[in-house]
Amino acid sequence: MTILKHSLIVQVIAAEETLAIRQCVLWPDKSIDFCRISDDEEGEHFGVFMGSSLVSVASVFYDGRSARLRKFATLPEYQGQGIGSLLLTSIIERLNRQTLTYFWCDARESAMTFYEKFGMTSQGERFYKGDIPYRKMSLTF
Repeated sequence: MTILKHSLIVQVIAAEETLAIRQCVLWPDKSIDFCRISDDEEGEHFGVFMGSSLVSVASVFYDGRSARLRKFATLPEYQGQGIGSLLLTSIIERLNRQTLTYFWCDARESAMTFYEKFGMTSQGERFYKGDIPYRKMSLTF
């Protein structure tokens, strides 16, 4: 999948390409190995390129007719410019063309309003990963 918009390109990438941005944004105090997911090779990974620079990444994992978004991150200097929105819109459009019925993620509470812009709603109670509060967010197709 390739989408062009104002010199931004969204495309499928290799799992290994996601690691540096995952580390920088999500776990800057952890090792690059900490940023790997045990089933990374089974997922589908997406990136947004500005020119030749990878600036945002997200991974999708499938289970039957549902898909889970994981490790969605945009480099800090590119946040607030619509790049993450472009990436999530591209992923949702791609998933909506498949036979999926459900899309979900564990969202940091600080990002809930971002996901709500895409029609995702909160499910269940707050939970924590370490000391960070999360909510499950989902979208039904």
